[in-house]
Amino acid sequence: MRVLVVTAVPVERDAVTRAFGGAEERVALPGAELHRRGAFDVLAGGAGPAAAAAATAFALASGASASASGASALAPYGLVVSAGIGGAFTPVTPLGSLVVADGIVAADLGAETADGFLPVTALGFGRGRFTPPPALVRAVAAATGAAAGPVLSVSTVTGSAERAGALLAAHPGALAEAMEGFGVAEAAARAGVPVLEVRAVSNAVGPRDRDAWRIGDALAALTDAFGKAAPVLEGWNSHEDLEG
Repeated sequence: MRVLVVTAVPVERDAVTRAFGGAEERVALPGAELHRRGAFDVLAGGAGPAAAAAATAFALASGASASASGASALAPYGLVVSAGIGGAFTPVTPLGSLVVADGIVAADLGAETADGFLPVTALGFGRGRFTPPPALVRAVAAATGAAAGPVLSVSTVTGSAERAGALLAAHPGALAEAMEGFGVAEAAARAGVPVLEVRAVSNAVGPRDRDAWRIGDALAALTDAFGKAAPVLEGWNSHEDLEG
């Protein structure tokens, strides 16, 4: 099965591709470049949900058939993975640990009212959550040692204890936040392709203390995670989740 992995920035893309063996082929897409290794195409689509959704949509529309060598068309993608580093609601998910999303949640999509925040679903339109295939979530968590739980997608990274507390109150059990998962999931859903989100924890959600961030450790954990998860992702069959 062919797998599309979408990260925000090149350093995350490179951390993922380091996990895969074989020669790398680079394929130009509108505004981006696929790094192809075997069954995996890895794309740095940009920061935030809008850029992530646009890049994923372009890749799903053209990436599987695009080839730098002019080879014949490839099979369509069977899975899309949003991947990268992110903040975590510690101590449940400590720095350097891994999270696989069992729910991809748009945490700030909605409206502010006099009575507080209303999610987009409470306004009567749109959706605010995607659920990755449960059996796949369990298999990836088992292979990598990741914690499984909701990952929040935000357009503005949390920078205060008050905001972190409000997010946890609104989304009990949330393990991490990042900026791209919901955008990737939206594009994948419209193409009819299952989605997964994998995050390596680089910092705690809350006050921004850059001296405490562990970006290098998180990137190394991301490489290790995809090395362990690659056989699961490549071999996964969506029929496994019909009973999941």
